[in-house]
Formats: sequence, C-alpha cells, structure tokens
Amino acid sequence: MKKIISILLALVLTLSLVACSNNTKETEAEKPTETKTEGNTGTEGGSATGSINVYTRDASSGTRGAFEELIDFEGKLTDKAAETSGNGDMATKVGQDANAIGYVSLTTDFQANKIKALQYEGVEATEENVLNGSYALKRPFSYVTRAADDYADENVKKLVDAFMVFMTESTEGLEAVASAGGIVDVKAGKPWEELKANHPVVDQDNSALSIRTGGSTSVEKALKAAIEAFQPLAGNVQFVTAHTGSSDGYKRVLGDEKDGANAADIGFASREFKTEEDVAKGMHTGVFAQDAVVVAVAESNPLTNLTKQQIFDIFTGAVNTWEEVK
Repeated sequence: MKKIISILLALVLTLSLVACSNNTKETEAEKPTETKTEGNTGTEGGSATGSINVYTRDASSGTRGAFEELIDFEGKLTDKAAETSGNGDMATKVGQDANAIGYVSLTTDFQANKIKALQYEGVEATEENVLNGSYALKRPFSYVTRAADDYADENVKKLVDAFMVFMTESTEGLEAVASAGGIVDVKAGKPWEELKANHPVVDQDNSALSIRTGGSTSVEKALKAAIEAFQPLAGNVQFVTAHTGSSDGYKRVLGDEKDGANAADIGFASREFKTEEDVAKGMHTGVFAQDAVVVAVAESNPLTNLTKQQIFDIFTGAVNTWEEVK
C-alpha cells in the first residue's frame, strides 16, 4: 500500500513540474522584443549602414554656394563628392542611391523623386519655419533685369517691368510663386487689376514678343508658375527660359554675356548676388521669394535629423560611413 502511495505522489510531482515549465515558456514568449535606436542620429527604427555617398551641385550653383556658406565649409568639400548638373538631377540621383546624401531646394518634389527631407538641428524644413526664423538653412531667390537703356525692343522692356511688378507685388503673382513652393507673404500683395493701370502694354497682343530668363535652376519651378499666371493677363507674351546656374544669372543680363547668344532679360540666383556682381545697374533687382536648402537622403534611409556639425563632417569627408554619424 505504501508503495502505491509513493508512486502516486511521484506522478503528481512530475505533472506539476511539467506544467510550471510550460507556463514559464509561455510567459517568456509573450515578452515584447526591445527595439534600440541611436540617440543622436535621429533615426526611425535603426541606423543607416555602409559608406556615405556624397552628392553636390556644380560650382556655378547658387544652392551649393548658399549651402557651403551656411554650413561653413567653403573650399573643404570632400574630393569624393559626385557633382550633379541641377536641382532635378540632384534629386533624381539621391533617390536612386540608398547610401546617398545631398541637398535640394524646398520646392523639390520629394515624393516623386523618392527622397526624404532631413530636419536641421531638430527643426523641420517648412515654409512656416523659414518665415518665423526657426529653420536656419535658408536662402533668397534673387533677381536682376537688364539696365533700363539696354533693351532692343521698347515693348519687351515694358513687359519685363510689368512682369517683375506682377511677380513681386501682385496677389496673383505671389499666390503663383507660393503654389510652387516659393516662400512669400501673399497678404502683402495687391490685386493685379489695380497694379496693371501703370502697365498698359499688357492690354495689347504681345504673342510675337519674348522675355528671356536665365540663371539658377532652383528658381525654375516658382518662376514657371508666375509666368503661367502672367501670360494670359499680358497679351500672351512668350518666355524663353534657359537656366544653368546662379553664376550665369548676372553674366547674361549685366555681365560679359549680356550681348551674346545666351543673353537674358531677367537673371536669377538662388543666393544673394555677390559684391562683384553690380546689380545696381539693373532696371529691377531684389528678392522675389525665400527658399530653404534641405539636406536629403533616399527615402529608405532611416535618418531623420542632422546637426550642423554632422553635416560638416559628412561633406568634408571627416566621416565616411553612416555608422560614424553620432
């Protein structure tokens, strides 16, 4: 009898131990997996890995000039950087390279190019943040026209005058620029119907006349929007746009190319005009919008933010892999 009782007790003890073991396994399986993120790199679900492929603009680019000045690395760009021919080319190449980093205008179509805008010092690149001063990577969209006495056709001169007023002062012009990403104060505008009284040339048929523009590629999107809004209000005047970089904006309007095959009536720069670019001679000169320079990576890159020092280190070659970005 005692032997039977001992066997039963052993069986009960064994079953209890098995049950406890199963409960322990179930509890461990239910524990959530911890996800580690890098504290200073600003990443979503991890860090980028591998070599950093730096892309830059050509030497004539106003975007490049503004970017290098703002980050303070003029003349120190890594010799491994690949040059791109324009804002669109930069966006395309960065979007096609998972390890790429570059910089573009805020007017860029980020989604279409499969690129992501990074925050700068923890601040998102938005129009509101540019206007309130919290986003520091910003630059002007500048313009200058030919001198008042340097137009072969008087009506073209009058139309250039009208267009500059339309783009910079009219509600319709400011709205057009804003619709294409240019950062402007639309509320400061006046109705074109009121302003055009000083520009009767717009009320005639101007379809046989052309205004030539050149300079920065970054301004093209905002400029095109203003042109399309202006044309039906100005006798369908034509525009010939040939943009190759900010340094050509002054040259083709007031500089040594103003009378050549590439001459223009309005020149644009996505930066302030330099001291040696004497824009005071132009019939009109000024800033028609503000823009943000945005550091961009491929949309697959988990990075979300970079500091000024991190950007400096990457673009000067002090840091060459994503793992080093701290």
